[in-house]
Amino acid sequence: ALLHIALEALPEVELNGNGPVQVGDVVLAIGNPLGVGQTVSMGIVSATGRSHLGIATFENFIQTDAAINRGNSGGALIDTRGHLIGINTAILSADGSWQGIGFATPASIAKEVMNDLIEHGRVIRGYLGVTVQDMTPSLADTFGMEEVRGGVVTEVVVDSPAHKGGLQPGDVLVGIDGDVMADGYEAMNRIAGMKPDDNVTLEVIRNRQPLSVDVVIGTRPPAD
Repeated sequence: ALLHIALEALPEVELNGNGPVQVGDVVLAIGNPLGVGQTVSMGIVSATGRSHLGIATFENFIQTDAAINRGNSGGALIDTRGHLIGINTAILSADGSWQGIGFATPASIAKEVMNDLIEHGRVIRGYLGVTVQDMTPSLADTFGMEEVRGGVVTEVVVDSPAHKGGLQPGDVLVGIDGDVMADGYEAMNRIAGMKPDDNVTLEVIRNRQPLSVDVVIGTRPPAD
């Protein structure tokens, strides 16, 4: 949801600062943990671009060891100059308590979501229309690949952008616009971040031969 509050004479927080977020940057997590009141905790950026967590369909989190507990979700993750770099989102824990692994949605993604909500009323994501299975060593051997990378296309939706572009079940998606994809998850995240009507070249392996497939990205259908 997007909330608009008509207030004046309030300072504005700047997004991201002068450069990209880097591992080792000192950060502060602001929130209301466990209902005790506004609280600030300090830590560092432990990693960026975290995915494969099972928290959301599309994942690209900032990992931090700044303490995040229940009540911190939705709070700001800022750098030492007060720039907003992320929105506190979740923790990874065996028992639900803080164990030093917290995740924040990057401020750049939060801004994109905000702009989509303002303009369209929902988040607009790129759509290819395929189901992709991550590559495994045994699958790579089956497809005659020397490296374990990319993902196997297991399903192509009829009349989807992938179908219209000529992608077929059994194709191995290994690259997008010249960039190597580590796995199918990375490829789908990359597609989701594209805009509808973007032209993209998919590098695939079909029948053990490299092939380029040109596709026009569509709009991901709204969730039911």
